[in-house]
Amino acid sequence: MAYKEKEIEKLYYSIGEVAKMFDVNTSHIRFWSKEFDVIKPATNKKGNRMYTQSDIDNFKKIYHLVKEKGFTLKGAKVELKDTKTKMKLAGTPAMAFTETVSESFIEPGLFAEPEVKDDFVDKIALMNSLRKIRKSLIDIQGQLTQLEV
Repeated sequence: MAYKEKEIEKLYYSIGEVAKMFDVNTSHIRFWSKEFDVIKPATNKKGNRMYTQSDIDNFKKIYHLVKEKGFTLKGAKVELKDTKTKMKLAGTPAMAFTETVSESFIEPGLFAEPEVKDDFVDKIALMNSLRKIRKSLIDIQGQLTQLEV
């Protein structure tokens, strides 16, 4: 029987490693760490930020909401807070909160099916897009009014 070596999982990741994971600058990671309360990096004696797997999972959620779904930072904060509140109300253990966004935030049958949650997030992204389109149309209408005069 051959010996199978386990993959080594790190306890802490440097800010550079986290930045590489998400293909962003380290300043981006520092900014999100300050903006979002769910990310609480430890610091070593030199003052370097050290991120846990839980922090990485929270970064995944934030990245998904902000970069992929088009949420504003404020909207992402609200979404994360709402999700955490729903998890507490459902009696779900705190560890379940570290699931990735692409997975269901809510256990099936407690509040809604995962499709409903994704549908809700899509509706918010659509609403943000429609607001931008509306603003553009108002700008165009103003320009047309100026041309008519």
